[in-house]
Amino acid sequence: MKGSRLFLLALTIVLFASSSALCCTTMIITKGASADGSMMVAHSDDDELGDQRLIYVPPHKQEGSRQIFPESYRYPRISTTERGPGYDTGKPYTTPLYELPYKDIWAILGKTVPTSYGYYDGAYGIMNEHNLMFGECTNGANFEPRPNGTGKGTLRIFYSSELSRIALENCKTARDAIKLMGGLIDKYGYYSTGETLLVADKDEAWVFEMCALPNKSNHSAWVAQRVPDGMIFVAANEFRIRDIDLADTKHKNFCWSKHLVQGLKDAKYWDGKSKLDWLRAVSPGEYNHPYYSLRRVWRVQDRVNPSLGLSPWAEDGYTTQYPFALAPQRKLHVRDVFSLYRDHYEGTQFDLTKGVAAGPYGDPHRFVGPYDGPQNDVGGGKKMYGAWERAISVFYQGYTFVCQWRPDAPELTQGVLWYGPDVSYTTCFAPFFSKALGLNKAYSTGSPQKLDRSSAWWAFDYVNSFSRLNFQLITKSDVLPLQRKLEWESMRFVRQMDKKVQGTPEQAARLMLAKRATDNSNRILEAWWDMGDTIIAKYADGYINLPDGRYSSPPPSTMPIEIGYPASWLDVTNYKDGPTTYDMK
Repeated sequence: MKGSRLFLLALTIVLFASSSALCCTTMIITKGASADGSMMVAHSDDDELGDQRLIYVPPHKQEGSRQIFPESYRYPRISTTERGPGYDTGKPYTTPLYELPYKDIWAILGKTVPTSYGYYDGAYGIMNEHNLMFGECTNGANFEPRPNGTGKGTLRIFYSSELSRIALENCKTARDAIKLMGGLIDKYGYYSTGETLLVADKDEAWVFEMCALPNKSNHSAWVAQRVPDGMIFVAANEFRIRDIDLADTKHKNFCWSKHLVQGLKDAKYWDGKSKLDWLRAVSPGEYNHPYYSLRRVWRVQDRVNPSLGLSPWAEDGYTTQYPFALAPQRKLHVRDVFSLYRDHYEGTQFDLTKGVAAGPYGDPHRFVGPYDGPQNDVGGGKKMYGAWERAISVFYQGYTFVCQWRPDAPELTQGVLWYGPDVSYTTCFAPFFSKALGLNKAYSTGSPQKLDRSSAWWAFDYVNSFSRLNFQLITKSDVLPLQRKLEWESMRFVRQMDKKVQGTPEQAARLMLAKRATDNSNRILEAWWDMGDTIIAKYADGYINLPDGRYSSPPPSTMPIEIGYPASWLDVTNYKDGPTTYDMK
């Protein structure tokens, strides 16, 4: 009984901690680093069964004040009538933390935006109709206070989620977004974990990082660094900005908070004399355990430029051996970015498809238990009994996306959001256009707590869950072939829409883009549900049991085919000690 209580207590701690942060991997591929001149921002939302919906927030009149909601990831993250029908869930409406006058937003921005811009939203803002693009990851910070919207004590009303949404509603460029988000933090205060937001437009890409400070007047700090064209950037739950060039007063490559210098001195994070290393000043470094962040940073950088010979081993979490950004050895297509997110360290010494823990069928998933401690806890004093490698594709992903601005496409189809629900390795990316007036309802529907065949996320979680019956066989024979086929078809679909919109009046074209993208994504969902149901029958009871062989090899058979276990795995089990003779052992 005592053990059960301890297990439930540990589980409660894990669940509580998981509600306040997301453990994500996020990337920028600048125009000069992409094969077709695209600007891309990518993100995997590793949200541990949070609210997985993609929501289209339509333009709306901005009058009076804007509700600021506290961070939340469980379904529904927000319930309100103010952000379009996607967030009107029928649940009790979310109580705002603060009512912020629009005039205060516009005073920082320096202009009035009477009607907001339409955008796609998830746990954080994603992409708006002017092709402003966001990515995100959570980081450990030295000071992580709770929100305060009452006016008593230090006002702290902003987390990165609402900052990104306000920027998408009011900004067309990355620099305007930085100006607005930074001004809001400076005036109204920041709370909770450290955060990295990637923000890019068609011309520039920036990394915007923020944290709270333990001081009443200099209460929060942020810094932004530009990613040079031709470079690729990756972050994975650790601040990536290091030495800040405070002499860059024209802000060619750096911008920073008005509270930064004095705030860090007040907190005794920095002496004011040495170089200002942002990561070392405000953060404990690695997010959860050694290499939780750095191994993913190494993996992306090593894959895009193996000639650099970067080492997967580092002295500590403050290493400078992984550059802020780097040029790829070969310029990347959007499908290459998909591939980066489908990584389990295959072919390296950290390959999660190998070893006893992968089981007989090479399953790379490593589930978290109470023995791991809170997955999102960066507090000191945690005893490590062991740890799994943290892959880019991880079992608790809610969705992955790649925002893409394509220079050679017509204006109406230049902006594409490639969106894949659930785990990146077994998802299928579907394209949605940034200027489309609407979104497939299936992608805006469903709670992870109840299976729902009208929900896009459930189609992919359904297949991913059953793929673990025999992971390597099922993914290679069934999932990946269909994934490649449908994603190639979607790329052809995008090129077809480039032609369709030409000569079509803008409003009609934007409605058509929404309808055609819905039709295309529905074809993907239909095929995915069909594959999921097929997998259940095909691999029933540990056999291959599908006479018509619809999807792939092995060839059709009228009798179930025995699969069994690999000899290498049998060798490490007690199989050899089984009853093969009547002799005494």
